[in-house]
Amino acid sequence: MPIKRKPHLSATFALLPTWFVAVVVFIGTMAWSIRLSFTNSTLFPSSTYVGFTQYVKLFYSAKWLASLQNVLIFGVLYVAGCLLLGFLLAAALDRKIRFESAFRTIFLYPYAMSFVVTGLIWQWMLNPTLGIQASVRSLGWETFVLDWVVNRDMAIYALVLAGVWQGAGLVMVIALAGMRGIEAEQWKAARIDGIPVWRIYVSIILPQLGPALAAAGMLLAMGVIKTYDIVVAMTNGGPGNSTEVPAKFIMDNLFGRQNLGLATAGATVLVLGVITAVAPFRYAIYMRNRAKGAA
Repeated sequence: MPIKRKPHLSATFALLPTWFVAVVVFIGTMAWSIRLSFTNSTLFPSSTYVGFTQYVKLFYSAKWLASLQNVLIFGVLYVAGCLLLGFLLAAALDRKIRFESAFRTIFLYPYAMSFVVTGLIWQWMLNPTLGIQASVRSLGWETFVLDWVVNRDMAIYALVLAGVWQGAGLVMVIALAGMRGIEAEQWKAARIDGIPVWRIYVSIILPQLGPALAAAGMLLAMGVIKTYDIVVAMTNGGPGNSTEVPAKFIMDNLFGRQNLGLATAGATVLVLGVITAVAPFRYAIYMRNRAKGAA
């Protein structure tokens, strides 16, 4: 028995640093932030508890409410756009076209960029005095308008456009891997029955890609919660509050306005939002695995 326990003890000791980091760094700092959200901390942490005052201020802030609305619009359109465009790109590459490797690299390359680089590229392209609008007008089309980054009504959609351009490559790779794993007999049977190619992808291929696309959607949704870099690079939250997002609101209050209590209250709300979004997904996976085990 002692000989059998040795490897388990070695593995336990090897994992101790990881457990220490998980408990102290992640859970510990999270608990510390939640504690500060119930205090009147400003530039430095304070021990004076004020109850839910910071949360009341938070939800009475027009800027915070606008940021929640903006991240909801951005999140829905970004995830849906990436899933749709990524699936279409994967379907196109799945047809075994010429130069497939080159196209796959080109479509995936934006995902390798940081959101800062993506934001700067699209900020220049959509800048009315430097980008596409100025170039088209220089060719003689004086009435052409593409000023999304300075238009309050269109700025959030400019962020969506840039985000989809970057994130669709991830969905493409995941979906293409799933398509290549589908048995060739299904394609042969569908061709014998005379089913159009588009109907094969919609009615046969797409349902089988459900778990893969769900995983891709979850990865994209987790990125939406912490959206910050691309907003700062493209619009810095403007014009007005039209592209303000929760992460930027938190960072502005933490470092710009030195309002530690309000910033940690916002961070706590974001954590609760992540838990609320992830919990049903994890519960569904647990129930599915449990049902498989029972069968």
